[in-house]
Amino acid sequence: MIKGYGVFCDVDRHFYDTPHRRGAAEAGGPAFEAAERPVPSGWRSHREGDWLALRPIAHRLPEQGWKIHVSARLDNAEPVLARVWDHCVEQGLAFKFVPTPRLLHNRNAKYADRGSSGKFITVYPADEQEAGAAAAALDGLVGGEPGPYILSDLRWGAGPVHLRYGSFTRRYCYDEHGEAVPALERPDGALVPDRRGPAFRLPEWVEAPAFLRPHLEARTADTVTGLPCTVERALHFSNGGGVYAGQDRTTGEPVVLKEARPHAGLSADGADAVERLERECAALEQLAGLDCVPGVRGAHEVGGHRFLVLEYIEGRPLNTFLSRRHPLIGADPAPERLADYAEWAMRLHGRVEEAVAAVHGRGIVFNDLHLFNVMVSEDESAVVLLDFEAARAAGDRARQTVANPGFVAPADRRGFDVDRYALACLRISLFFPLTSLFAVDRAKAAHLAEEAARAFPHAREFLERGAAEILRDADGGSAGRPVTAGEAAVGSAGGADTPGAGGQGAPFPPVAPGDWPRSRDSMAAAVLASATPDRDDRLFPGDIAQFATACGGLSFGHGAAGVLYALAESGAGTDSGAMEWLLRRAKEPGAGSPLGFFDGLAGLAWTLARLGHRAPALELADRVLAEPWEAAGPGLHGGTAGLGLVFDSLAADTGEADLRAAALRCAELSAQRVLSAPGDRRRAGLLHGGSGPALLGVRLYERTGDTALLDSARHALQADLDRCVTGVSGALQVDEGWRTLPYLGEGSIGIGMVVDDYLQHRRDEALERVRPQIVRAAQSRFYAQPGLLRGQAGMVLYLSRTTAPADPAPDSDAVRERERALARQIDGLSLHSMRYRGHLAFPGEQMMRLSMDLATGTAGCLLALAAARGDKPTGLPFLPPLRRREAAGPAGTTE
Repeated sequence: MIKGYGVFCDVDRHFYDTPHRRGAAEAGGPAFEAAERPVPSGWRSHREGDWLALRPIAHRLPEQGWKIHVSARLDNAEPVLARVWDHCVEQGLAFKFVPTPRLLHNRNAKYADRGSSGKFITVYPADEQEAGAAAAALDGLVGGEPGPYILSDLRWGAGPVHLRYGSFTRRYCYDEHGEAVPALERPDGALVPDRRGPAFRLPEWVEAPAFLRPHLEARTADTVTGLPCTVERALHFSNGGGVYAGQDRTTGEPVVLKEARPHAGLSADGADAVERLERECAALEQLAGLDCVPGVRGAHEVGGHRFLVLEYIEGRPLNTFLSRRHPLIGADPAPERLADYAEWAMRLHGRVEEAVAAVHGRGIVFNDLHLFNVMVSEDESAVVLLDFEAARAAGDRARQTVANPGFVAPADRRGFDVDRYALACLRISLFFPLTSLFAVDRAKAAHLAEEAARAFPHAREFLERGAAEILRDADGGSAGRPVTAGEAAVGSAGGADTPGAGGQGAPFPPVAPGDWPRSRDSMAAAVLASATPDRDDRLFPGDIAQFATACGGLSFGHGAAGVLYALAESGAGTDSGAMEWLLRRAKEPGAGSPLGFFDGLAGLAWTLARLGHRAPALELADRVLAEPWEAAGPGLHGGTAGLGLVFDSLAADTGEADLRAAALRCAELSAQRVLSAPGDRRRAGLLHGGSGPALLGVRLYERTGDTALLDSARHALQADLDRCVTGVSGALQVDEGWRTLPYLGEGSIGIGMVVDDYLQHRRDEALERVRPQIVRAAQSRFYAQPGLLRGQAGMVLYLSRTTAPADPAPDSDAVRERERALARQIDGLSLHSMRYRGHLAFPGEQMMRLSMDLATGTAGCLLALAAARGDKPTGLPFLPPLRRREAAGPAGTTE
């Protein structure tokens, strides 16, 4: 799970949404009293995402400087805020605060962003002198009040006042990866990233003022030397603290240290990391002597942080064994291998069941069973359960308060039933780790069990038992009988069914993805049914990236532009109301909007032009040209490769020389930056690597005939191929050091698409040799996500377009084998299929909610299926269908 997605699940059962949109009555009670106060005379107030901001109308803030943050716990937030409000209004200090207890809880939650966690109130002094005076005054008013340590800041005294030098206004620059990030201005006027990580750091040109030096010295004095163990390496971090591998100083025994930060890392019941660590210690002491739990070696407090020292358990998490062994990661596993895997999965599950039963025998509910919390010995003879911070006595009958998204029990499960539900999810996860979809529709369990049983018939009874447990009523009333979609929806949502649940008895999938054009019409209906034209931030729900920038909800990757492109290209048509929404919002896309193709204004301009709205498209292009676009990174996603392709496309339509010159300049900058990037910091793939600049070079060569552009493209492709490795199955994938990626956006098949285009113009035996290996990467039988850029839909798009053979043997039937592979991938999308108001839809990134966007969700699947089964040629922008040519013949033509 990528941390951060969880808080975007609180507002809507079906879609990710920004937390502040949850009503006050649903957000843990009314807003703080200060949030309901009238705006003082001479002041103005406005909302900024999670924040409510106030400032004197006549007050002009500097662009950057020392800002003050104040933290608080839920139980003292009200009086802390009241005192700070009164002082800021009296002194004319601009400030903002989190207005509801629910939003404050989210900011301090276990998996909240560590760099911004704890920030409850932000005060903006006019200069350094005022910062010192304000910090001292606020410390006098609230100093000593308990609140979490803000990791990005310097704490004043004992807190909860903290300070950090940073930007006051929205300004952006590009980081070393070419991504748009918040910016600070150096003394020479250059913009550089405003680093907001979980550690206090000063910009290199800023000297700490004298009033901060005592607090800097106090910070430096905080160490972990008081522990009886050494800390050797970090294993894991959350907002609640770290987990470290270490060694006992006296015995030399390897140990694990679990750190708990006070007042931070809140769980659903409000318990902080310290309280949960105490629960873990108590549970493990009650379980002492069991060989399926780690032993306690001691508990300590250093610098206000608590540490639990545990026995170090040799082995690897269960998810590691799953990824090593799962046969559907390959293209065509033999029946014997499928049967062997099923036997292994059932055997390992049996060992986990025995461990859970032993824990239950001591009267403890584990409450957080999932693939990552089960340690398996290397010889697979033993399992140990890890992470008992959520454990409770069975008699408490408590709900889960911390859980993996794929193993969250319904609200009606209590006590041992919580673990039984997780064990049932584990049955299915060992075959298809997609159980996070049950949060959207619990009836999906029966579909996944059936699909897994089709692939692994030896495990049919085992899987059906898991589905029955997941779908049963709390009292067991529905065990062993079918559960309707309506009943499952009530269980998963914890309340009555909603209009979006999909209708009782609707099957999975509502329409088979390959049943074109019925699947097109169904996906288009789902997309349009999800529209929210009354909102300004987004029209179609998608990834949480929609909320990260001013124009995220408009963008090509995650916003309305990409959705409307997919609808039009698939033959579903363009909704006039949606088009009007996009045109209206495109007039004022918002300050600080990124410039790039997938994330910003360039992609918006290109889409408007593509859909017949040239005038507003050119206005947006002029905005981009007026910005410092040459400082962007080299990639297609948000950098100069994407900008250059847009400039070139608009220049071809309009003949404008400025756009043509800008496109050529983009090609020059992209090529330079790809080849000059250090190898260890060089990204690979279509979106962020050399393949984007290579694509720009190929398209400009087609326009100009300049062979130097092809030379440049070849070098950029090689930079990406140098980051690839060939696996045991013969598949070529991008190597990220800790994982390999086949995907369209950041993996090998995106590189393969541009290799195909390059070979349309120039012979290259080395590139021809890698093409079958890339096709092999697109033939796995299981991908964790369905999305276009990071999932199975990308495989569908690639296989529908490529002319590369699936088998390099000269006598192979390349076309037939590729078509078989394509049909398998289209059918495979059924596994991820969901329903929205009775129509076919797909989940987004992290599989916790549906998505309608192009990059991660339903619109991307629609575009991929249109390319494979539609009536007209289509595909991603700047990657049109190829002239058909089989690699078994000549290696290409030279133009």
